[in-house]
Amino acid sequence: MSHHPTTQPAASAAALPGATLALDLGQHTGWALAYPRGPITSGTATFKAGRFEGGGMPLLRFAAWLDELHAKAGPLTAVVFEEVRAHRGTAAAHTYGAFLGQLTAWCELHQVPYQGVPVGTIKKHATGRGNAGKDEVIAAMRAKGFYPADDNEADALALLQWALKGGAR
Repeated sequence: MSHHPTTQPAASAAALPGATLALDLGQHTGWALAYPRGPITSGTATFKAGRFEGGGMPLLRFAAWLDELHAKAGPLTAVVFEEVRAHRGTAAAHTYGAFLGQLTAWCELHQVPYQGVPVGTIKKHATGRGNAGKDEVIAAMRAKGFYPADDNEADALALLQWALKGGAR
């Protein structure tokens, strides 16, 4: 898991009592976290099954990772995630559905409000175009002073920016 702290304060999140987490879900999850009066941090986390592990292990690691973020962020008070309506294949759809199920169950258990945001909404907020490509979203986040390692982290940062500007309900 990589962390990329920035010097940008989460000014709009100051009204929230805890941290806001944005996620681009999958085995290679992009994440961005805004603290009420602190920096925005972001990165990627990989949740793949090892050679001798069962298929449920990535989901258990994902839930444990959420627990750790919740404890360290003191606590999470909102989660937003990229809502993907169409996938390139069956395996991608199954993976996304599994992570989405784990996330929503975790949020319900911990009474953390959550919201899915359509991909086009995130891209339009970040670039002005709802059908922007991955490189355009990365460039838009770099223009805001972030340094995403890949498109997953860039998408999470763009989603977090949307939420902090009042997009989250």
